[in-house]
Amino acid sequence: MKHEGWGWRSAAVEALGLDLSDDQIARLEAFELLVRDRAIPLGMVAGADRDRLRERHIQDSLRAAAEITNADRRAYDLGSGAGFPGVAVAVACPSLGVTLVESRRPRAAFLQLVLDRLELQNAAVSNVRVETLSEPVDVCFSRAFARVGVAWQAAERILLPHGRLIYFAGERFDPSDLPEGVAATLVRADLTSALARAGPLVIMSRQ
Repeated sequence: MKHEGWGWRSAAVEALGLDLSDDQIARLEAFELLVRDRAIPLGMVAGADRDRLRERHIQDSLRAAAEITNADRRAYDLGSGAGFPGVAVAVACPSLGVTLVESRRPRAAFLQLVLDRLELQNAAVSNVRVETLSEPVDVCFSRAFARVGVAWQAAERILLPHGRLIYFAGERFDPSDLPEGVAATLVRADLTSALARAGPLVIMSRQ
């Protein structure tokens, strides 16, 4: 039985090839409420997004979950902010350990509240600057963190040899902006889904 609150939006999630359990959907709904009640008043998410949090932020974040493989074990969400995409990915991919990296203390405190309320055992908050990270991981996420070249520079040194950066690009993303020596694949949203207007995911790795 599906939760009524997720409603018609489940079609967009199914378009990503994700099969979410009732428990996972309930956690995403709880996350949405926490963002609406806590993160928006704190200025972490624009107030204009209050009525479109699921489509604009949660469903958009789940695009990264669709790119996680069984071989992936650890990930960093660089500049996690209000937890997009890291929290949503952690909910959708319970076998992936996700570290939410956020240097601003109020935002890190919000993220810890989210993890406590959602009882997410596979996620943790790291209240440090990205530059101080040293433990290598399989995947890094970058959504509203930095321009593509800066994001790759931050991620490259902490990615395992096979690792990759999942970068959320804007609608006007220009592939010519990609750094030299990087292999990249662009993954665009399914044109039939509610995410059709989203910019592509840019999956980046060393050549």
